[in-house]
Amino acid sequence: MSREITQGVGKGMGGVVAGARSFLAGLGWVVRNPRWWFLGLVPALLALVLYVLAFVLLALYVGDLTRFFTPFAEGWPEGLRGVFRFLVGVVIFGFGLLVAIKTYVSVTLVIGDPFYEKLSERVELDMGGLPKAPDVSLWRSILRSLRDSVVIGLQVAALTIPLFVLGFVPVIGQTVVPVLGALVSGFFLAVELTGLPMERRGLLRADRFRILRRNMGAALGFGVLAFLIFLIPLAVVVTMPAAVAGSVVLVRTLVPAPDPAASADDEPALPPEPR
Repeated sequence: MSREITQGVGKGMGGVVAGARSFLAGLGWVVRNPRWWFLGLVPALLALVLYVLAFVLLALYVGDLTRFFTPFAEGWPEGLRGVFRFLVGVVIFGFGLLVAIKTYVSVTLVIGDPFYEKLSERVELDMGGLPKAPDVSLWRSILRSLRDSVVIGLQVAALTIPLFVLGFVPVIGQTVVPVLGALVSGFFLAVELTGLPMERRGLLRADRFRILRRNMGAALGFGVLAFLIFLIPLAVVVTMPAAVAGSVVLVRTLVPAPDPAASADDEPALPPEPR
């Protein structure tokens, strides 16, 4: 699509604040609607179990992996070889952790597509009604979500792998790289999380990128806040339903409602209190 479909939410800090408010509004919605919160926890917990199993396997075989990647160290003195392979093992485990952080949301969204679709629809209804969505089958929706996750994952990898390497550079790796990493991760989190409400409006991945780039402040305000919260152990599991709900608030802020009488305020509308 090439039509103009966005409304501004303010430049600079105004957009950042609007994006952060959208996430917090989603958090408020799930707090007031605990049944939907618990429903949204199911796919997040399933994904967590898968990742825990993957890390158990990685821990069991990290020694074999280090030997596989460092055959040249076989002739080294035993002490030096042991220290070197320990450090390589730490790097492998750290890289696995980075991959987990970057892919958890994607995997959870694919697993939980039917769950989060219903949660997202409920938030839309509470905020004024569902837009007329394109007629897409459940399996086609899941396959599209899987395809988008793979494409976005490759884009994230193309940016985060160089940042991971730069993280070992003194000074830059401890100052500039974490900030750039948070900004990159936050933007792509916003892209992934807004998938359901965007597709409900007939807006596919390319549209999503264009809208969020045009409203970069709001995208970063929403996504970076989500990223920082997700860094807290297990917080990503607990707050995933809130992030999905908040993405609806963000999209309704950025994409004008079809109803001409709909509000065009710069601040995101907050979901009403449940009756």
